[in-house]
Amino acid sequence: MKGIIQRFRRALSRRRYQVIIGLVAAFMIIPYLIPLPKPAEAGTPGDLADPDGLFAEIDGIEVHYKLWPGGDRSLVLLHGFGASLFSWREVAPELAGNRTVLAFDRVGFGLTERPLPGDWDRGNPYTAEAAVNLTLAIMDDLGIGRAVLIGHSAGGTLATLVALEHPELVEALVLVDPAIYQEGHRIPGILGRIPPFRRILRLFIGSIGTWGRSILNRSWHDPTRITPEILEGYEKPLRVENWDVALLEFTLASRNLKLAERVGSLDLPVLVVTGDDDRIVPTEDSIRLAGEIPGCLLSVIPECGHLPHEERPEAFLDALLPFIKGLG
Repeated sequence: MKGIIQRFRRALSRRRYQVIIGLVAAFMIIPYLIPLPKPAEAGTPGDLADPDGLFAEIDGIEVHYKLWPGGDRSLVLLHGFGASLFSWREVAPELAGNRTVLAFDRVGFGLTERPLPGDWDRGNPYTAEAAVNLTLAIMDDLGIGRAVLIGHSAGGTLATLVALEHPELVEALVLVDPAIYQEGHRIPGILGRIPPFRRILRLFIGSIGTWGRSILNRSWHDPTRITPEILEGYEKPLRVENWDVALLEFTLASRNLKLAERVGSLDLPVLVVTGDDDRIVPTEDSIRLAGEIPGCLLSVIPECGHLPHEERPEAFLDALLPFIKGLG
């Protein structure tokens, strides 16, 4: 009887070993059996840009931007994750009254160049530090000295980081549904160096056409107002070659900046704007943030989701313009 039990245990051990080997083999092989999605209609950034879209080489990267001249003082618009300068279309021209308005596509988004691993001459261009440097570099290249930074969601995270590290270049902050307390989940960078895992991540990112629309719907209080033109504006950058590789690199380079611990040290005019039905960055987070920044003003826009500047542009401008005017 004892011999039978020992043989059974050995067989069970061999079976467990075989299962583990099979799972490892599947992990190594199956991701490569699934084809990567290809854009239905590929195009170059130059071909896809609007007639008023401009390009400038900033720190070795071709950056796509738009500029609305309006005066010696400036506003710089920073879009959020998965968006582009397209998201400012409803409000940027209206903001160009007495101030020049700059909006640009951050690295990894829109029509800005997407550097590939191995082509980086100045370090990883997808890190938060690189985003700060690029923001300051394009401002300098276009002759913009000190500016009001208007950042939405993850763009609000970037705007806050710029203000904390280079306060002399920031006149004021407007944080629109800013991702300060919810900077997102981080994927350990080492996983991005494991080819099968990297392939799985790229396959997931490549399916953004499906899950991306779901997130966009959740970003609006009334998603029935999302027009085909808006969908086209968001999906146009997905026609640029290697957009998914860039988004993967951006995701892998992300880290928790712990800005929540630092916002109390901001010493400049700040306005926080949020929709009352934000299901991406909870409205309560924006209200909390306004309470933790000394002297901060708060505007909660009714019947509005995560994108006040798109869903309720008139109300957004009503909140923003008096604040800008009050700066002098």
